[in-house]
Amino acid sequence: MKKDMSLTIKHQMPIVVAIAVGVFAFIGLVAIIVSAWAGELKPAPVNNTVTVETQDKKPAVSAPEVIVYASDLSESALYELDFWNDTASPGGKMIGLPNTGDELDPPPENDPNVKFKVRVQSGVPYRCWIHMKVGAPKGKSQANVIWAQFSDAVDKTNKQVLKPGTESYLTAQGPEQLGWAWVKCNLAESNASASLIYFRTSGEVTVRLQAGMEGVGFDQFLLSPAQFLENAPSEAVVKK
Repeated sequence: MKKDMSLTIKHQMPIVVAIAVGVFAFIGLVAIIVSAWAGELKPAPVNNTVTVETQDKKPAVSAPEVIVYASDLSESALYELDFWNDTASPGGKMIGLPNTGDELDPPPENDPNVKFKVRVQSGVPYRCWIHMKVGAPKGKSQANVIWAQFSDAVDKTNKQVLKPGTESYLTAQGPEQLGWAWVKCNLAESNASASLIYFRTSGEVTVRLQAGMEGVGFDQFLLSPAQFLENAPSEAVVKK
């Protein structure tokens, strides 16, 4: 009996070993397949995820405030306007014209004006402000209007607007009270958002300010993309 059992064990041993080897081989094959599958489907590295989020959520480009003093400009920039001395103005100068009581015509009429260049950014809304000195009324003039035009300006639909030499312009209508005031440039009979200025491309554009009434003057021009987009400056002089 012992001999038979010994023979049985001897016959079974190769089978057990074969099964064990087969199991280990199967486990190894599964491990290789799982490893390969995991290698193909492993998630993107953390750095790639951060890159995608950064591209999708780029911070808005910060456009600088555009500030021009009358004292920055040359005589050649003025047409039928004059520099006047004023101690309250930056550099001690402002720009204006005498009041004879006559009326002036809006663009495209080429009445007294000043032209100068500034740098802007495309796709950024700007608000136009003029630091105006309202003069004494006389005849047909209240001495408190300036018209503004800009080359390369567009509306929200990318249609060209406010181009010098056309009938499109913004109006800075000052108060009746004599003296200095920051005055917003508006489209006639439009809401505040419609009076925002956009530019088709980034770079240098021409600003044209035309006197709307005799006796009016100004010493600062401001295009604001942020700080004064909604509210006028509280100080008489905006620092550059």
